[in-house]
Amino acid sequence: MGILAYLIFFIPLLAAKESKFAMYHANQGLNVFLLALAVNVVGTIVPILGWLIILPIGNILVLVLAIMGIINASKGEMKQLPMLGKISLIK
Repeated sequence: MGILAYLIFFIPLLAAKESKFAMYHANQGLNVFLLALAVNVVGTIVPILGWLIILPIGNILVLVLAIMGIINASKGEMKQLPMLGKISLIK
């Protein structure tokens, strides 16, 4: 269930509300999703700099963070993701 949190973050919220592991990874997945949203909004608003720098680098960063989260979830670990790990939006 933790792996799904990085692909579709709300599935563990609905299916495994009692699991601390699933909720932890759902929170991390939500953080990655919000970062992706912010990168894409800012990257499309800022004309040339956004298209050439913000979008490519930001989306690669989001992809790397999602892969790190999937690897941690598949190993059964509750490691924090760099930059986003301390943010807790889901209690």
